[in-house]
Amino acid sequence: MAIVTAGRILGFMAAGVGAAAAGGFAYAARDVLPALGGRPDSATLLASPRFRDGAFHNPLRPRFLPEGSGQVAVRELVLGNRDRRPHGAVPLVPPAGPAPDTGVHVTWYGHASSLVELDGTRVLFDPVWSERVSPSQAVGPRRLHPVPHRLTDLPRLDAIAISHDHYDHLDMATVVRLTELQDAPFVVPLGVGAHLRRWNVPENRIVELDWGGSVEVAGARLVATPARHFSGRGFARNNTLWLSWALLGDRHRVFYTGDSGYFDGYAAIGAEHGPFDATLVQVGAYFAAWPDIHMTPEEGVAAHRDVRGGLLLPIHWATFNLAPHPWADPADRVWQAAKQHGVALALPRPGERVDVAAPPPVDGWWQALATPAGVSAHAA
Repeated sequence: MAIVTAGRILGFMAAGVGAAAAGGFAYAARDVLPALGGRPDSATLLASPRFRDGAFHNPLRPRFLPEGSGQVAVRELVLGNRDRRPHGAVPLVPPAGPAPDTGVHVTWYGHASSLVELDGTRVLFDPVWSERVSPSQAVGPRRLHPVPHRLTDLPRLDAIAISHDHYDHLDMATVVRLTELQDAPFVVPLGVGAHLRRWNVPENRIVELDWGGSVEVAGARLVATPARHFSGRGFARNNTLWLSWALLGDRHRVFYTGDSGYFDGYAAIGAEHGPFDATLVQVGAYFAAWPDIHMTPEEGVAAHRDVRGGLLLPIHWATFNLAPHPWADPADRVWQAAKQHGVALALPRPGERVDVAAPPPVDGWWQALATPAGVSAHAA
């Protein structure tokens, strides 16, 4: 979820007076406008049962800023100081060379960006390599650690899968560079193709899917599965779809949540497509003001169990400050919840490849960064 909206960015840019401020705004606007992406043609979306009255809808409307939470949200986001940044450099793992063409291997690059290598099929999910998750690289949430690998370090991809169009999941600069470096198709939710076309991605490399749609990818099947979230890059909300992904091979299966609140759809996904060898589950950027669009760590463990997952790999934490919880809170809480329910867990460092059949032990690497130097971290 992108907390900083285009409207706020443009509002910040417009603040100030005089010719210098006006000139700065004009320059920034030239930077921002392409990043907003394209405008989907509503006529092409009407076939989706989720699209009506010019927007996509969740089957059950999520709560956003429940009554009484608005002032608390603003105060916490602007003034709160709860160790929302790591106290030191986040350890990064450099590239390790090609992965085997058998088994399941997952490389987490930070936040939601992840590479899944499933019996030789390579799918990159929600790649974001930019410094900020914002329509402008001058303002907006900035990285808390560098990207551990370069885009040129990636293997040849078979697909680039996007879950929704928020800035922390769909990044213009990364899309443009991957279009140059790779020949893989971009498999995206309905409407998101408009952004890619604005950024000159060739039409033959754009595949748009509704929930339940699928595409064959190098011997595996990539299925668009439901999620409970929302979308929007500019001034319109929900004019593109959001979803999760199931990557299904002959021998192995992986589930990727994207962004979502907890909902009963996970049990249905597990019944139809599970069990999964591994799940990549969103466990960060939660807050009481948006209880139904992001999961808490405990809800993430419940979602993993619902879809009948084997190894749980938590994502959507550590890289950007998008909510008022402490930086280490998602890792601490998902570790505790996984132990409580007997769930196999991997918490890799950014850039570390995980062999799902032989995951590394959870060692609490993040806890040394949870408190200032000289203060003992609370052991999980």
